Amino acid sequence: MTLPKLYRKLELEEAQRSPDGAGGYTQTWVTLGTLWADMRPRTGNEKVGDLQSVSGASWRIIVRASPAGSASRPRPEQRFREGSRLFHILAVTEFDPTSHYLTCYAREEVVT
Repeated sequence: MTLPKLYRKLELEEAQRSPDGAGGYTQTWVTLGTLWADMRPRTGNEKVGDLQSVSGASWRIIVRASPAGSASRPRPEQRFREGSRLFHILAVTEFDPTSHYLTCYAREEVVT
């Protein structure tokens, strides 16, 4: 097995909700930390609607492992940010038998 090359700097973000005073809430994204990653593209597709089209791509993002329950351990419903690009985390699993790395399956969508 070849070791991942962690050369891409990603921000790990988590959604936080706050009451808006009218019975609803506002959602903001808070940065939890910076992780270095190896990113590998998987598949892509495009959905065409009446007013816009959305192109999407699946990514396999490998990061150094953190203990379960740690704030720096990615989990589904969080996202990675690289500049203006957003990668929504769908699933997380161990990359290797020794659990030194994690594989995050993520989805990036771009409205065109």
